[in-house]
Amino acid sequence: MPVRPAPGEGELKERLAARTLELVDIPSESRAEAALAAHVAGVLRAGGAEVSDLGDSCLLARPTGLRPAMLLAGHLDTVPAQDNLPGSRDAAHVRGLGASDMKGALAVMIEAVLARLPYAALFFPREELPSTESALTPLLERSPVEAELVLVMEPTDCELHAGCLGNLNATWTFRGRSGHSARPWHADNAITRAALGIAQLASAPVLPVESGGLTFHEVASVTRISGGIAANVIPDTCACGVNFRYAPGRTPADAEARLAELCGGLGELAFEGNSGSAPAAVGHPLARRLIDAGELKVAPKQAWTPVAEFAAAGYAAVNFGPGAPAQAHRRDESVSVDALLKAHRVLEAAAT
Repeated sequence: MPVRPAPGEGELKERLAARTLELVDIPSESRAEAALAAHVAGVLRAGGAEVSDLGDSCLLARPTGLRPAMLLAGHLDTVPAQDNLPGSRDAAHVRGLGASDMKGALAVMIEAVLARLPYAALFFPREELPSTESALTPLLERSPVEAELVLVMEPTDCELHAGCLGNLNATWTFRGRSGHSARPWHADNAITRAALGIAQLASAPVLPVESGGLTFHEVASVTRISGGIAANVIPDTCACGVNFRYAPGRTPADAEARLAELCGGLGELAFEGNSGSAPAAVGHPLARRLIDAGELKVAPKQAWTPVAEFAAAGYAAVNFGPGAPAQAHRRDESVSVDALLKAHRVLEAAAT
């Protein structure tokens, strides 16, 4: 298979920007990724890459004849559209649904494989949904992939973001006794009970936790609240949504126990989703190669990403991608063409 000549900066920028816009313009909201998966497979096969269909809109691609040590991983899906399809572009940016999270990264992955850089690329669906609907964890169980290090190409502004927080969601219910609002002493106000519990949770300090020489911050927040029957009724039930982001080193079971402790035994906690954390794999030799080759800034990933699913399956994984976290999920979402170029060039430098 002939090696594509290394493009100049202008040619590579154009190729990456055009590819990103091409992918943006193929709708792929969660659970509707099949058309994009088929398109990506077609582009890669037409370019001479070896492509395996792993089922459930999951694809594994690599340059024919190579078995790379590093795997690039990216999700095909986007959040729902916000009047931001089709996309558009100018000299500096590609705009549209998923441009930053993460069709710009998918474009870099495709172009890296087509350029025969020594990387495999894994494309998978449904990352934007709760972890109970993950396609990645079942895939790694039924079809393990070969990789010494996984680069999950989530938006990182071309920095290396190591590890990730766990993500625990729960419903926190407070119960009282309903009654007439003119005589509240005959009732037991569930909203008042909730207010006392929320105040206690809010008073808990942010907890810094070190992993791999990086500092993560554990935080618990009330994100939703609902209660009330009528303007003249003391409510007997109030329910709150609670989100706990926990640091590497704490297991999902530990996280549930810690959140119960933070809630001080008040109300009733029902755990609804618990995605584990991942350690900061910055000491891995291939991660060091990437950091040194790109002179990358290294930071902790103060969020959850699929590095946790890879870590749970026994893979070393870090986050690195061209998208901007601040642009993800926005109506005016965009990705910088310079960032697309930088991500590709870092992969080139790490490969050599």
